[in-house]
Amino acid sequence: MSEPPRNTLGSVTHEFIERVQKWDPSQVLRISDEVNPADFGVTGVLGALEAEGRSPMVLFENPLTVNGEPSPIPVLTNVFASRERCAIAQGLDPSAAGLDLSLDFSSRERGALDPVIVPPEQAPVRQVELIGEDADLGDLPVVRFHKMDPGPYIDMVCVMKNPEKDSYNSAFLRNMLQGPRQVGIHMSPRHNWRFCRTNERENRPTPVAIVVSHDPSFYLGALNVRPYGDNDYEVIGSIMGEPLRLTPSATLGDDFMIPADADIVVEGRVLPNKRQVEAPFGEFPGYYGPQRRNWVIEVSGIVRREKPVFQAIFVGHKDNWVLGSIPKEGALFSRIRGVVPGVTAVHLPDSGCGRFHCYISIDKRVDGESRQAALIALGEIDFVKHVVVVDADIDVFQEEQVVWAIATRIQASRDIDIIKNAKGNTLDPSQIDDIMTDKLIIDATKPVSRPFAKRVEVPEEALTKGRAILESLK
Repeated sequence: MSEPPRNTLGSVTHEFIERVQKWDPSQVLRISDEVNPADFGVTGVLGALEAEGRSPMVLFENPLTVNGEPSPIPVLTNVFASRERCAIAQGLDPSAAGLDLSLDFSSRERGALDPVIVPPEQAPVRQVELIGEDADLGDLPVVRFHKMDPGPYIDMVCVMKNPEKDSYNSAFLRNMLQGPRQVGIHMSPRHNWRFCRTNERENRPTPVAIVVSHDPSFYLGALNVRPYGDNDYEVIGSIMGEPLRLTPSATLGDDFMIPADADIVVEGRVLPNKRQVEAPFGEFPGYYGPQRRNWVIEVSGIVRREKPVFQAIFVGHKDNWVLGSIPKEGALFSRIRGVVPGVTAVHLPDSGCGRFHCYISIDKRVDGESRQAALIALGEIDFVKHVVVVDADIDVFQEEQVVWAIATRIQASRDIDIIKNAKGNTLDPSQIDDIMTDKLIIDATKPVSRPFAKRVEVPEEALTKGRAILESLK
């Protein structure tokens, strides 16, 4: 099939761009200059925007491929660097970008919708099929993110099939280009890793589909925290609000399904008993993950729409942190509310990389509830290191309010607890042990058992008049 004209879109990704642009045109930045993603051309722009305190979604309309040729496929990134854009992805109003977004996600996550199977000839993702030797990763505009990264990386969702039951798991995993048809993949010891280990014991390869580009709600859904063995395709459909359409893969067998409406999918197999050096790689905490000998994927095909968009997550930055926090907040809120009914909000802020810090607000009825809420957070999510509990008058989505509560409502000798030798995250550079870490609880709530100073406030009548005056000036 012939290549599409340059810079013409027409995909689920483009539909999302149009939705965001309709809401606020300043949220979409189009770069028409030629850039080389494999030589930091994308992240150079993103880094400059970050230095200005800006985080729009950025569409690079004229990128080069890894092979240095003009690419017919534009690059989209920084999609998730705004909670408002994530709300739009979920079909919500941007004003619901706080706790409402997290609770909506949590409610959808508890559901499951059976996927719909689409014949290959009706699946948009199979409009162009590049199989075997024709599948050259160098023909894609793959991004190299940070200075020490040894090469370009695809950092989107990898889907693998459970070898013990008919279910799929999705996970954001990094994939380093090591040749035209080979990538090195890094996996933490979770679900996909377990699939590969199970297959490797039988000397079997593990089929994998790297979903490079899809509707943003697909990627939010891929971050669900359902138990091992649940079918992510069913859960993603529930989170997207409609059954996920699937189609047989082009190279992995008719019984391996891929998302039918994706823009681009790279198909391949994780080879058993083969390892190759991969990394260092700039990871989510904003530091480089160490170089290791990791599994290798042998690419068997690239399937895509005629007019796709190539997506990338700006890992280790706001794009990465916001995306990682939303799927956890709602579930954690519900878990805490089961024990501490007065919980009013939970937030995993950007300052903690969307993982390490957790802010909880509660309408405290008795002293002790704040520590109870904090202990649930630490026990529920292993990568949370520091929990700050504040009163319900503090907006946990406004970090300066949380810090103000720490400044004015705690005494360190009384309100800070340290838990030693707890399970941490291997990518935390502050750990001196591979797994063990210290965890911190800060109780920045006012005591119930004794009087506490009342905070200042402007009369509500005066605020109403002030708002009217400001409105008249618009």
